[in-house]
Amino acid sequence: MNATTPADSVTGRDGIPSTPARAAAGAVLLRRLLLPVLVIAILIALWDILIRVLAIPPYVIPTPASVWQALVKERARLLENAIPTIVESLGGFALGNLVAIVAAIAFVHNKVLERALYPVAVAVRTLPIVAIAPIFVLMLGNGYAPKIAIAALITFFPTLVNMVEGLESADPQALELMHVLSASKTEAFRYVRWPSSLPYMFSAMRIASTSSVLGALVAEWIGTNKGLGYLIVLTTYDFRTALLYAAMVVTSAIALAFFFLVSVAEWLTVRWQR
Repeated sequence: MNATTPADSVTGRDGIPSTPARAAAGAVLLRRLLLPVLVIAILIALWDILIRVLAIPPYVIPTPASVWQALVKERARLLENAIPTIVESLGGFALGNLVAIVAAIAFVHNKVLERALYPVAVAVRTLPIVAIAPIFVLMLGNGYAPKIAIAALITFFPTLVNMVEGLESADPQALELMHVLSASKTEAFRYVRWPSSLPYMFSAMRIASTSSVLGALVAEWIGTNKGLGYLIVLTTYDFRTALLYAAMVVTSAIALAFFFLVSVAEWLTVRWQR
């Protein structure tokens, strides 16, 4: 008789995952997909039931059906306003993360620079975005520039903090080995510090992916006539709550899409943590 090894119970002779392993992976994937959908469905059902039981007026809280009708009926308007918000969010996300990563690398290589500028970054982070937004609009006008700058500012600090921590979390023994091998600072950064910082970076970027959308919305509240933020303010004053909720649904969908894309990029990049 041939004994079955533990490895054979997971993978077949040809290296292909066995049926139990595939079934387990499929079950995990199914739970990850179905549970959020199930929770959302339950929340929507409770939303509808509470509105009917409590007799809440539609101008206060619309029914899920009326929100869906607004999504369908006003889809062209929603798409027209979603495009500027997406552009501003992506631009702010890219700019904020790029500047944060460059600053973190500079801080790690120059402690004097870190001690001089890091407190400034913390001080800027404590300022409310609503108060800063008018200043950017006055400085940069009413185009895309101030919205991208505000979205970048709101995404900058989380990435900076996590990148500094990630770069400094490199294994001391690995760094010592690079020193013994007479590796340059660039080589030590490439083979030790940078890989160790990637999980920290993507963790911050997941937060920044949703924060950039929030920054774009706040920027659109001031000095603009397009974007989902502008549409949310407009429908609030007009008491068009169904369209207001539809705009918020689209905004949430954009933020979730950004979060998903960052998660996929992390899965493809940080392969050793799978």
